[in-house]
Amino acid sequence: MELKVSSLADRPEMLGAVEGMADSWPEFVVQDPVGNTHYGRIPRELPQYVQFAEDERGEVVAHAYSVPFALAAEGCGQLPARGWDEVLGWAFADLRRGVRPDTVSAISVVIAPHAQGQGLAARMLSAMRDNARALGFREVVAPVRPNAKHLEPNTPVEEYAHRVRPDGLPHDPWLRVHARAGAVIDSVAPASMTVAGSLEQWRTWTGLPFDTAGDVEVPGALVPVRCEPERGYAVYVEPNVWMRHAV
Repeated sequence: MELKVSSLADRPEMLGAVEGMADSWPEFVVQDPVGNTHYGRIPRELPQYVQFAEDERGEVVAHAYSVPFALAAEGCGQLPARGWDEVLGWAFADLRRGVRPDTVSAISVVIAPHAQGQGLAARMLSAMRDNARALGFREVVAPVRPNAKHLEPNTPVEEYAHRVRPDGLPHDPWLRVHARAGAVIDSVAPASMTVAGSLEQWRTWTGLPFDTAGDVEVPGALVPVRCEPERGYAVYVEPNVWMRHAV
């Protein structure tokens, strides 16, 4: 596939096409309140940290979002256990206060459903790294969502994250893409994203009954969702894996 990769800062007229691109996220994943608060701000307030790819027809088929933040100021070099949620909060707090960033965090690499399986994720990750380098940064970090972990929701994430193939590369396909790009695992973010909702909301998001107390395995979830019928709610706490790229 012939692709043209651009920055939204250079092509602001493409904002609608970037935001309107179809994706394949499970419905419950996009109910994270931190993400709902901050994710849509990235293309408007930080367009230089948004790369997108167009195919030969000019259709947007992939995009990559990242954010700058001051890792030394916020966490003394320690990546947060609250992963994706926390780094989004840090980035926009730093932006509001005028704090000089020293690190870029990946936030998402999204491929249109019809364009998946063609190596676009690796190309967009490379574009994100190149962009960070061009902006003067020396490191990109990523709270990686291991994309095959949902097949093993009850496997401890620490065990899963460090599982390798005979060639020494990670077992998980998305962790493997990062590793091939030169990233190394830093730590696990055990509470990278939290989605809480009423039982009726979870039934709407998943089509499952959510009528039994305990852990519920939900298609697309990396770990089980905790269901509390007597209290009327269920909670999903997603782990991610922090990886560090020197650029």
